[in-house]
Amino acid sequence: MANALVSIQILPRTKNNEDIIPYVDAAIAVIDRSGVKYRVAPLETTMEGELDVLLQIIKEMNDEMITMGSPSVLSQIKIAYNPTGMSMDKLTAKYDK
Repeated sequence: MANALVSIQILPRTKNNEDIIPYVDAAIAVIDRSGVKYRVAPLETTMEGELDVLLQIIKEMNDEMITMGSPSVLSQIKIAYNPTGMSMDKLTAKYDK
């Protein structure tokens, strides 16, 4: 069972004030390739899994931004951790339609 939820908003700086959407799409692709459960929202993406795995994914996301040419990256992160288990579905069930 997952023990953490991690939400991330990744904001890569671009060389010539380019659109960041292709960068954000690439960051989400890193999450998708990882195989963890995730949910994209308008301002952040939330992942569910083991905390150490999710933190490694965040590192890989930041590395991908640099590989794409971003000189620096700002990542805003929220972590919910519970060693006995954590679930997006459980927290949002009453709001999901």
